[in-house]
Amino acid sequence: MAQNEERIQRQYEDAKAVYAGFGVDTDEALAEFRRIPLSLHCWQGDDVVGFDQDGPLGSGGIQTTGNYPGRARTPEQLMADMDKAMTLCPGKKKLNLHASYAIFEPGEKVDRDKLEPKHFQKWVDFAKERGLGIDFNPTFFSHPMQKDGLTLSSPDENVRGFWIEHGKACIRIARYFAQETGMPCVMNIWTGDGYKDIPADRMGPRMRYKAAIEQILSEPYAFDQVKPCVESKVFGIGVEAYTVGSAEFTLNFAAEHKNKCLPLMDNGHYHPTEVVSDKIPALLCFFPEIAFHITRGVRWDSDHVVLLEDEIREMAREIVRCGALDRCHMALDFFDASINRIAAWVVGFRSWQKALLSALCTPHERLQKLQNEGRFTELMVLQEELKMLPFGDVWNRYCEECGVAGDATWFEEVQRYEADVLSNRK
Repeated sequence: MAQNEERIQRQYEDAKAVYAGFGVDTDEALAEFRRIPLSLHCWQGDDVVGFDQDGPLGSGGIQTTGNYPGRARTPEQLMADMDKAMTLCPGKKKLNLHASYAIFEPGEKVDRDKLEPKHFQKWVDFAKERGLGIDFNPTFFSHPMQKDGLTLSSPDENVRGFWIEHGKACIRIARYFAQETGMPCVMNIWTGDGYKDIPADRMGPRMRYKAAIEQILSEPYAFDQVKPCVESKVFGIGVEAYTVGSAEFTLNFAAEHKNKCLPLMDNGHYHPTEVVSDKIPALLCFFPEIAFHITRGVRWDSDHVVLLEDEIREMAREIVRCGALDRCHMALDFFDASINRIAAWVVGFRSWQKALLSALCTPHERLQKLQNEGRFTELMVLQEELKMLPFGDVWNRYCEECGVAGDATWFEEVQRYEADVLSNRK
């Protein structure tokens, strides 16, 4: 072990010198990186089933595919699985919950419009024991009150009222999370409301949706503690022709309610030729804070596990080069039931971390100077040269400081956990 630590330190010192030649202080980059939290989503561990209903994910224009053994079926199992994943992920973390993960006492159950902070007490205990903040999401899907595919935009006043009360309950729960953990709670409002085929009225549902979200936000909260967001979507299964909460709608809503609400971008929720990396600096021109659900779409919003791909790298670069690390709330959002679910968490978490740390080890000011001076050939040459820098040695140093493996040997621990724990679940 001592020899391995010495090797990592020696390689890091060599890499540090290489980066210094490009004007990058990797010690400063690591110090900055250590304080940035990433929110780990609970729904990867049980295929977005939750604990307030017995069936699989049933509606909302999203779908989990696969049947890999070992799905978490109880709160205790899900927490144990998240614990295992977090021990293999370096760095600062938050916990991201959906309202459907309420934990009820035996014989007790309330509907989503009647949820209370006490139904999340065990999650708060879990988070506080580990020094985690908590982010939160109302669950506007997989429920009988999702009538004709609509919730907050429904023409049925009773349906709409039910979901408004659910949203208000979630504001109160988010406020409780912030007070208990001492960290702000990002509370994301997203619905799969829309129509399968061409609608006769596009504006009416959006006006109802706007009024409904405004009623939710009328529930008292301190914006420095609870940070409601609105998230868009381009289309989904069963809502191919029209979604109520389009990108234009959510951005304009967030702009109109800037002192009460943030825009949240899910990089799988746009047309395939759009990239969130280009949207980040545009939004930062107008919003003091923005939020993200980080995923990987394959041809559509398929919520594949995040990998270290070009767009993920570019999103991280934009956050860093805009000086916006303290203005961006970052959370993962994917679900894959075709592979080991814990490995999925770990790969996704570490991939975004690698992208962000790599962005911090990039000489952005030097690159910007070349652009501003019109020296585009030199800019291209330098950008290509930077791709070959020994970033892996910086990453390994960071992981060693955090007490986790920098390389793929972490997967051995996942395999042992699968053999000892996951394979015994029925």
